[in-house]
Amino acid sequence: MPRKSPILVLAALVVAVSLIATGRSEDVTLPAKDNFHLFLLVGQSNMAGRGKVTPDDQTKNPKVLMLNQQGEWVPAVDPMHFDKPKIVGVGLGRTFGLEVSKANPDVTIGLIPCAVGGSPIKSWEPGARDGATNTHPYDDAMKRAHKALESGKLVGILWHQGESDSGPGKAEVYEQKLRELIARFRSELDADDVPFIIGQLGQFPERPWNESKSQVDAAHQNIAKTDKNVVFVKSDDLTHKGDQVHFSADSYREFGKRYAKAYLDFSGKTDSE
Repeated sequence: MPRKSPILVLAALVVAVSLIATGRSEDVTLPAKDNFHLFLLVGQSNMAGRGKVTPDDQTKNPKVLMLNQQGEWVPAVDPMHFDKPKIVGVGLGRTFGLEVSKANPDVTIGLIPCAVGGSPIKSWEPGARDGATNTHPYDDAMKRAHKALESGKLVGILWHQGESDSGPGKAEVYEQKLRELIARFRSELDADDVPFIIGQLGQFPERPWNESKSQVDAAHQNIAKTDKNVVFVKSDDLTHKGDQVHFSADSYREFGKRYAKAYLDFSGKTDSE
């Protein structure tokens, strides 16, 4: 039997390592479309996640998948997002998926990471560009969502955003812009009855809210009170990672549990444990 060239063997190893590093070598089995429940993760950095990653955050669960940057389904591990690769970390999405999976053992959860750190709500409009990342948050999210919908069905949209709009001239129009954004999501994704789950901005004693941030918070709560398919999730007692802006890794995990409870309460599901 002829020996393989050392150069060819080395090339094959390089390709294999590269595929593993990019998450593209994962072999996952997708369920039937109706049993693949998809969640869109949108907003800015506190949805993307900036917490410190541990080995436990990279433990794979075959029932909780994510759409990677290449548009392929792979096991959901942190960091899930890729908006700012040098600083992205643990977020709330993976814990959310694990909690929902526990309560729905007969389905597979599919997470669609689309958040962009620092993105104001104006960049979540069709055709809008986010200068800091040179991306088009809304357009990119819709492309990824439609790709994901080839395999499953959308059952929830998770939103955490508002810090970039907590200033004069922005906060006053935030509620109207968010209502318009929700309507666009529902229209384009045929998701009229899908819950839109809004997480409260961080409440950190070291950095008291100004009037504008209070206005954004009021907008979040007003929409949840007046739209039966919008749910508001409180951030009480969650802590920051030291920068007075982003939650700590443990707080992201706790927030993920709170988002999951909000979804499960909305959908009438209870934890199977």
